[in-house]
Amino acid sequence: YMRISMLSELLNVRPSSVTKMVQKLTEYGYLDYKKYGIIFLTGKGKKMGQFLLSRHYIIEKFLAIIGVKEKLLEETELIEHHVSTNTLKSMEQLCKFFERYPGIFRQFEQFKAEECLNDSASKPE
Repeated sequence: YMRISMLSELLNVRPSSVTKMVQKLTEYGYLDYKKYGIIFLTGKGKKMGQFLLSRHYIIEKFLAIIGVKEKLLEETELIEHHVSTNTLKSMEQLCKFFERYPGIFRQFEQFKAEECLNDSASKPE
């Protein structure tokens, strides 16, 4: 549970802005909130929260697998807002595939390392 004042502090925004968004999310059925009361997630809100966390985790894991190291969090957040359900499912399947077949993942890592060497060798000086 949460109160408007606590959420306002955590997000570093004005309480009036938090109140407006909380009211909107309550209208959509994601929150249970009464004026000056405590904010609770509804079942629908919990389900949405779980989806958002899962989506974030899948994308972050996928990017790590393909070798993204710099600005991983920023890249993850950029993709989160534009990825389709089908693309997300494919990312998740690839992550699971590499977990199930670590030998193939090691081959992929070796391939990436070789490609880096080839790329650096073919650059003009």
